[in-house]
Amino acid sequence: MVAVSPPTPPEPSGVSGAYGPPAAAPVPRHAAAPTKAPPAASPGRPVGRAGFTLTADGTYGACLANDADGNWFPERWTLHGPEAYTVPLPCTQPEEPGTTVLPLADGRVLIRRLVAGTEQAFSLLHPSGPDTTEQALGSVTAPRLALVPPAPESAEVYALAPPGPGGETTAVWRVYAGGFAGGGTVHPERVGELPGRCAGRGWLDRTGRALAVDQELDGRTKAVTVGLHGGGIEVSPLLELTAESNDRLLLADPDSGLLLLCSDAPGRDRLGWGVLGSGRPVRFPEALCPPDTAVTPFAVQPGQVLTPEQCGVALRLDGPGGCRLGVWRPAARRLVQLPPLPGWITGSGLWTQWGELRLPFATPSHPCGLARLAVPDPAAADAAAAAAEVRDGPYPDPEEADGEQDIPTRPIPLRHAPL
Repeated sequence: MVAVSPPTPPEPSGVSGAYGPPAAAPVPRHAAAPTKAPPAASPGRPVGRAGFTLTADGTYGACLANDADGNWFPERWTLHGPEAYTVPLPCTQPEEPGTTVLPLADGRVLIRRLVAGTEQAFSLLHPSGPDTTEQALGSVTAPRLALVPPAPESAEVYALAPPGPGGETTAVWRVYAGGFAGGGTVHPERVGELPGRCAGRGWLDRTGRALAVDQELDGRTKAVTVGLHGGGIEVSPLLELTAESNDRLLLADPDSGLLLLCSDAPGRDRLGWGVLGSGRPVRFPEALCPPDTAVTPFAVQPGQVLTPEQCGVALRLDGPGGCRLGVWRPAARRLVQLPPLPGWITGSGLWTQWGELRLPFATPSHPCGLARLAVPDPAAADAAAAAAEVRDGPYPDPEEADGEQDIPTRPIPLRHAPL
């Protein structure tokens, strides 16, 4: 189990209903005045957005927005004040649709642009009066590259560059080391290589030392732990349900150790859950396999250090009726579908440790908003007893466990992964 700091007292809500603005928080200040990019024409009102991402603490979001003329520009969402608002960050020319933006906890936005088909150029953006400040961070030579957002208590940004034609390894880059870059240029650093084709799946700790990665090697995909320390990397197994199965990590919570995964070990691809360091098997509940519906977990309730079975998990549900929002808890053993939220930035959101689900949304009448949803626990009366049964007693027989299926293997405990 990952060691974490004691939780802080709950923040005041100040909201009587299900929705409302988050509590106010101080706005971070930068250490020095950066160099400004030439001013650009102000973009029009956003009519579409793509690639929305939140910081780990939910204070900022960022995406690419486009206006009625089809021009794409970075947009930052500020979500920690009394009212959510957006700040356009146009640069010297419109962005390409494939550009990636990533919000940072200090309010700046990291942008990645593909230049001439092979160069991945990185810069930091933040507003400076009516203009946008842009600071170059250098570039990486790679036709494709995927950013890994920082861990909750880290400012470092990593990226994975998969192998090209004929290649056999994935390069791991530290593209931003945190801190204020000033007016100089900080070049990305190549920290190592991973065998096979790899994709980052999230952090197993809060400080950015243990990265979970799906590794495709020899025709099989397994989730592994990549230890980032001392200027190098070390790889150790994370999920190994069977020798022949494909085991992918979907979501991990560093506090409780709760893992959401997808594996074909039950005979076909199914969603399951397990706990890092636990001796219990991975389980595949029927609640996570509704008919004709694709289920994608996107947020886990943090702070539940000793009770992973009671963590709330937010799910995107795509089925014949369109996209919906679902909530599931391992102890409750059933999926709750919530009323649709108009304008929800689909698949985006986060939990607070006190059980509030926050969802960014945009509608024609409210172009930037943050819904605060107090999600009831459908098994509040007996959740504690159910969790105690799961933790302390033997698992029920699969035929008697509300359709859950056990695979008698487990995730590798985190203590076995070199950090």
